[in-house]
Amino acid sequence: MKSVTLLLAMWLLFAGPAVPASNAEPSRPNILLILADDLGFSDLGCYGSQIATPNLDALAAGGLRFAQFYNCARCCPTRAALLTGLYPHQAGVGCMLQDWKAIGAAYSRGLNQHCATIAELLHAAGYRNYHVGKWHVGGFGPASDPRNRPWNRGFDRVYGTGGGGNYFAPATLFLDGEVIKPGANFYITDALSEYAVKFLGEHAREHSGEPFFMHLCYTAPHFPLQAKPEDIAKYRGKFRHGWDEERARRFAKQQELGLFNKDTRLSPRDPVARAWADVPETEREEWDLRIAVYAAMIDCMDQGIGRVLAALREAGQEQNTLVLFLSDNGASAEFRDSWPDPIRGHQPGSETGTRESHRCLEIGWANAANTPFRENKMWTQEGGIATPLIARWPAAIAARGTWTREVGHVIDFLPTFLDVAQTSYPGQFGERTLTPLPGRSLLPALRGGPLGARTLAWEHEGNCAIRVGDWKAVKQFGAPWELYDLVHDRAETSDVASADPERVRNLTAAWQAWADQVGVVPWEKLPGGSYRPTAGYRRKSEPVPP
Repeated sequence: MKSVTLLLAMWLLFAGPAVPASNAEPSRPNILLILADDLGFSDLGCYGSQIATPNLDALAAGGLRFAQFYNCARCCPTRAALLTGLYPHQAGVGCMLQDWKAIGAAYSRGLNQHCATIAELLHAAGYRNYHVGKWHVGGFGPASDPRNRPWNRGFDRVYGTGGGGNYFAPATLFLDGEVIKPGANFYITDALSEYAVKFLGEHAREHSGEPFFMHLCYTAPHFPLQAKPEDIAKYRGKFRHGWDEERARRFAKQQELGLFNKDTRLSPRDPVARAWADVPETEREEWDLRIAVYAAMIDCMDQGIGRVLAALREAGQEQNTLVLFLSDNGASAEFRDSWPDPIRGHQPGSETGTRESHRCLEIGWANAANTPFRENKMWTQEGGIATPLIARWPAAIAARGTWTREVGHVIDFLPTFLDVAQTSYPGQFGERTLTPLPGRSLLPALRGGPLGARTLAWEHEGNCAIRVGDWKAVKQFGAPWELYDLVHDRAETSDVASADPERVRNLTAAWQAWADQVGVVPWEKLPGGSYRPTAGYRRKSEPVPP
């Protein structure tokens, strides 16, 4: 029986079901996929926080929230998986955008030629496609393949940035292939919202007979912490109670919302973070300012999403548009204030939140943002890979303000969109032979039904995990495997590996089979991979010197 279980897990990993066609809708829907950057699991009001997100909360009230949805732990891998429906290594973005192809085909400067993006496939099915915001899956830089630029990957109109950077003065900004300069009073979150609204208006005027796909990728709330003064002012002093109390408040609200089983426990404070009671009064002002700026960035993004949703209504497209919102990974504990880099350097004496500053959230507040989970961006504990996901489609989703506990992953978006677009995934796309899809359509879950048993796996910089049903094995680079029963211990507080070694062996064997299949190279064998994957992390709770 145990060997049968292992074989079933491996089959589920490698042989995702065929994409079914759906004829239930009278017309194919528009699709609006909104992606936040480094947003924590609990950072929305409808997932537990006190940050003002009324537009996203309203979206949730009119649709469905996922309690168990996953990304790939970091920006580039998640975006590659989301756009192609493949695991990051299968798409060629097994880590970030290093050119390590000589070591393994899973590691390159961008998407490979054995995948097709959502936009490419929907374009072939008659959709018009728009990309607004952060791209970050290759195509830019002197050694990058220009075929990976968004306008060469199926998008008809494009506005945004290759990676991110300063919110008031981004280093790179492009419009339909042309580099442009930010104007006066520029703030990138507002600019992304404005261009999304502009493209929606243009579509309504000039292409109303075609369905559209819009991929709206905000850079908020990724570092550097920078926001408009009026937004920051809303939150100054509101978090003076500190990260310990904030975690307790968010977890209590999550329990009230029915997000977790009643036996779920709040994970302990991250061991690197100090107790708030031990933070001197002289430092608390800076930490209060950092979380105020972070909250302001999320608040501003929500305001912009409100304008985008209003544009949908004005165009008469609200009812038949599938809108989804999620984050690319958990909140970040990174520390990057003092790089000797003019783009990322923090100017001495500048105040956190201004265009001259380059501060980060760091571990104490990142731990709170990811309530109730352990770890954060880059790690494969739930704090790194769990994301809020809101879905609304009034014409086809009956859910109004409810939760689904079905397990989903960003690899499921492409099969879902092909499903609702009433088309299928080809084995051949032009001259490209495409890798078969490992995911499945989320449409049954969106309609209140089951998705069936899931097996999902992760690897990022030697941090590894596999989930088979409700059991999860997870390890950090250089550490032993841990085992958790996610039904009763979603926050991974009680490692039961020693009590169930045979299950650990089965799960880790399934993980290794997956890793071999998708092209994972052991982290220590990659250039620079001998260090623990914490480079760029300070991971402690003291402010940097001015």
